[in-house]
Amino acid sequence: MSATRKYVVHGSKHLPRRGYRLITYDARGHGESAPVDVYDYEVLGDDLDMIMSSATGSDVVLGGHSMGSHTVARRAILEPQGVKALVLIGPVFTGEVDDDERWDRRADALENGGPEAFAEVVAENSPNEEIRERTFRLARDRARLHKFPQAVAQALRQIPRSRPFDHLDQLRDLRMPVLVVASHDDFDPGHPHETAVRWAQLIPGAELVSEEPGDPPLAWQGGKLSREIDAFLAKHNLNPDR
Repeated sequence: MSATRKYVVHGSKHLPRRGYRLITYDARGHGESAPVDVYDYEVLGDDLDMIMSSATGSDVVLGGHSMGSHTVARRAILEPQGVKALVLIGPVFTGEVDDDERWDRRADALENGGPEAFAEVVAENSPNEEIRERTFRLARDRARLHKFPQAVAQALRQIPRSRPFDHLDQLRDLRMPVLVVASHDDFDPGHPHETAVRWAQLIPGAELVSEEPGDPPLAWQGGKLSREIDAFLAKHNLNPDR
């Protein structure tokens, strides 16, 4: 949420070079995608279904970060047919809607002050100046990529208050291979490490990977993340040269 398709694997070309067909897209109202009237996981799920049916034509591995991880998990829970594996990066859903006022503050900042004001709010609780500067830069740069910033502000207010699925125990129903990517909280407290660990515990056979403590999040390092995804898929005989 508030990012674009660029920030899933951060521009890494590793997966296409290995022979994977990589399809990324901007969520509704984000990047270059047109706005809609309502932003929730039903809308996001319908768009994923549309892309799967029109752009793939075959079994797929689904992956996403944060809001994207919730969207693909929802699809695999409700309709697992055709989903060969999942890559869930930085999940934050705990079973309850997130009614924290920080989403309204971020939306207000984006609407009234633009990308710099938005980035200031995102980075305001960073534990030190190095992390604050990096978080500010990432938030500012991704906010600059939106064609419809008012739509992103509306999504910031609505999507956290929407449930991707009813309760966390539904994760126990997933039967395909699943890779969960966690981030440590010193760099990325918005995606709590304990939540990703909880998801991995609930999903049968799920694998959990993360960066070393003190390092920048694996989720922010497209090349390293892509290699982790490649190795995971190879382990399950889902790589192109199997």
